Amino acid sequence: MTEARRATRDDIPAMAGIINAWIDGTEWFPRVLSDQVITEAFEGAFDQRRMWVAGDPVAGYLSLNPDTGQVAALYCARTGEGLGRALMDRAKEGRDHLFLHTHVPNRGAQRFYRREGFKEVSRHQPEPPETVEEIRMEWHA
Repeated sequence: MTEARRATRDDIPAMAGIINAWIDGTEWFPRVLSDQVITEAFEGAFDQRRMWVAGDPVAGYLSLNPDTGQVAALYCARTGEGLGRALMDRAKEGRDHLFLHTHVPNRGAQRFYRREGFKEVSRHQPEPPETVEEIRMEWHA
């Protein structure tokens, strides 16, 4: 069974690498931020968020805003190995509500979130510099 652990600052390059690889490998998602800006965003958000990683070497991560219950990011370099579930289980611990935004074209993510108990509540345009329409999904225990 895959397990997730709290991320450390040493995990930042791996987490940034996962999202950068996803951006570069996703045809419908335009790159609007450089690799370096994404790495700097991790460094800036690290102390304000709860972050977990899964895999050895790190192949998935989840970033949670503990004040609002927003899953700010969940990305896995590989699917079908339980990485996403292990990360989401950590985010749900001790909570009765979470929400997140996913991209309309990302049907695989939407299926995963529905299996995890999330329901679509709205669609909206993203905050700039993002450009791909998003879906807000919520989970209640």
